[in-house]
Amino acid sequence: VPTMLHTPLMSGANAVHGVIVVGAMLVAATADDPLRIVLALLGVFLGTVNVVGGFVVTDRMLEMFRKRPGDR
Repeated sequence: VPTMLHTPLMSGANAVHGVIVVGAMLVAATADDPLRIVLALLGVFLGTVNVVGGFVVTDRMLEMFRKRPGDR
């Protein structure tokens, strides 16, 4: 993926995962069955890991394209 497209694509992916986290929170808040609560909290955890990981990967990718002092 070209540098110009990487950041918007990752931002879109992170936004989708953010919606998944919110949805899992809503399911956890309205769940009355222990199994549903555990699955919803697992969804919140995995979605959050995915969002944070997306930001870390984006930051590392963009770091590769930054010019260092002294480079031409």
